[in-house]
Amino acid sequence: MTDTIVIIPTYNEIENVEAIIRATFLESDDIHILIVDDSSPDGTAAKVKALQERYPNRLFLEIRKEKSGLGRAYIHGFKWCLERTYQYIFEMDADFSHNPKDLKRLYKACHIKGADLAIGSRYKTGVNVVNWPMSRVLISYFASKYVRIITGMKIHDTTAGYVCYKRQVLETIGLDSIKFIGYAFQIEMKFKAYLKKFIITEVPVIFTDRTEGESKLSSSIITEAIFGVITMKIKSFFKK
Repeated sequence: MTDTIVIIPTYNEIENVEAIIRATFLESDDIHILIVDDSSPDGTAAKVKALQERYPNRLFLEIRKEKSGLGRAYIHGFKWCLERTYQYIFEMDADFSHNPKDLKRLYKACHIKGADLAIGSRYKTGVNVVNWPMSRVLISYFASKYVRIITGMKIHDTTAGYVCYKRQVLETIGLDSIKFIGYAFQIEMKFKAYLKKFIITEVPVIFTDRTEGESKLSSSIITEAIFGVITMKIKSFFKK
């Protein structure tokens, strides 16, 4: 996995950031990590800087001036990675809802099995979610069903945020054209890859809700996803 980097966006993740970095590096001696921090007031970036001494040339940090959404953080990270030679670029949360042990499975789906985009899927084989209240499980599950119907994508977990991209996907889909910042960002990225006819696969994973820190989910993010999907689909009719 010498050609691989994991992007982890952070905002007030002081309880998790050291543990997720160490756990990720345990999966491979070659894998790199890029932390994209939105100027967390809790000292997250300072913790990462201290860890850079322990992991030189493997752990990188980009600090953005303000908190402006998950999507913007990932776009920043994608562009940073594309300026370098990485061939496999991951999205992964800092809070252990995504298990670092699944990184190799997603990598294999792209590197060995030929997918262009591999999704760590909560819903490929039923509902594999731990510690979520039933109301949130239902919202997430039926949101993915809704997106699948509207967009036509044959993906069970359209809002998943645990993803491995081949470099070519990010170079092709037009990162500057990505409009959404929350759940809809994850949908839009997959939809653009789908429209470009990249091979998308789902790898079943178990999603475990955070035990430390606070969730970043808000009603505005959910609203963006619901109405953004319809807008996105309509616009796709007018593009070649």
